[in-house]
Amino acid sequence: MSASTQSTVTDPPVPVMSYGPVVLPIPGRPVDLHLRVTAPATGGDLPVILLSHGHGPSNHLSSLHGYAPLTDRWAAQGFVVVQPTHLSSRTLSHLVADTPGAPFFWRARAEDMTHLLDRFDAIEAAVPRLAGRVDRTRVAVAGHSLGGHTAGLLLGARNTDADTGEAVDLLEPRITAGVLLAAPGRGGGDVLNGPMAEAISFVHSSDFSTMTTAALVVAGDKDESRHFTDAGPEWHTDPYTLAPGPKTLLTLFGAEHGLGGIAGYDAAETTDENPALVAALGRLVPAYLRTRFDPADDAWRATSDALTTGPDAVGRVESK
Repeated sequence: MSASTQSTVTDPPVPVMSYGPVVLPIPGRPVDLHLRVTAPATGGDLPVILLSHGHGPSNHLSSLHGYAPLTDRWAAQGFVVVQPTHLSSRTLSHLVADTPGAPFFWRARAEDMTHLLDRFDAIEAAVPRLAGRVDRTRVAVAGHSLGGHTAGLLLGARNTDADTGEAVDLLEPRITAGVLLAAPGRGGGDVLNGPMAEAISFVHSSDFSTMTTAALVVAGDKDESRHFTDAGPEWHTDPYTLAPGPKTLLTLFGAEHGLGGIAGYDAAETTDENPALVAALGRLVPAYLRTRFDPADDAWRATSDALTTGPDAVGRVESK
């Protein structure tokens, strides 16, 4: 039995609670902001992960209803995971199709996370048995695919507003660490040249040189994303390569864009289903964040050594 498979079956079960929707009216937003909160059933001083969903083909995975394979594990590892439904979700397409910013709402997605932090009193009050258990001084953002782009903006990356021509700065200083999961890389016509490249034209102006907040960049070594680029899997490592440190790159072996199936349990769209890989990511991300929040905590070194070294390694790690 490999080390990664063994971790899937021997991790002790930890009770978690998941509550939603929490509904936050946001002035100026075309619909209320709906979110799910997943947390350990017990314990206090819990750090927070704001999780930004991707823009996949399913109706509900790109909403508060997705990513249970990660949220369950991250909560079991001692984190409060908050999942907003961004305006780009297919569940809202019939309501916001004519709203400026559609269909991807790249700017509004990042603004959703700032709204969550502004309204965290209301979130704690709405979720049973959560009030008083959250450490709001330790906040991270994580995002998959388009959600990785959202996370990058909150960590300091910039995009240019196509209407005004000005660089948009959405850095959120209350977020002190981030995780980019299969995030888009750099733009430019020589790179974004696939059949759907024009659909994400906003990525052409992505500037990672200002993404100064510490982050873990996760990329699959089989994530070709040919519908956007012919640059190959290395395109998804650009947020690591082109951003200043401190950054860590985790390259997962055999992983495609679904990173083993993180968007949902048994999701039909997962092309690289690998429960052991998802379980490993469920351990590696909390370990990375735990050490970022407290450098004296050895969780990242111990966990990454266990899962990314030796003959059963799930991936490789490099840092700068």
